[in-house]
Amino acid sequence: MDKSSSEPISVSILDREYQFACKAEERKALKEAAIFLDERMRSIKGAGRLMTLERIAVMTALNLSDELLKLQKNETYRQEKVDGRIRMLADKLDDALEG
Repeated sequence: MDKSSSEPISVSILDREYQFACKAEERKALKEAAIFLDERMRSIKGAGRLMTLERIAVMTALNLSDELLKLQKNETYRQEKVDGRIRMLADKLDDALEG
């Protein structure tokens, strides 16, 4: 079977089954993502208030979006710090080689 062809896969999120077409090499990642999403949605659902599935999904998406944006900002900051440090070390090396 061609690894690049899509195969149907079923995942369960909040006790509902969803079917997706997925390449064989992506199946494991999709299952892990579905488990992670299911856990996050159950956590929001378990917070006590009765909410529709749509509201739970939107709240989960907003929480995950916020986390992703924070991670991206932290990664940008970290990369800028690393780049600055590399430039400083390169300048010191240039000075040492010239001196």
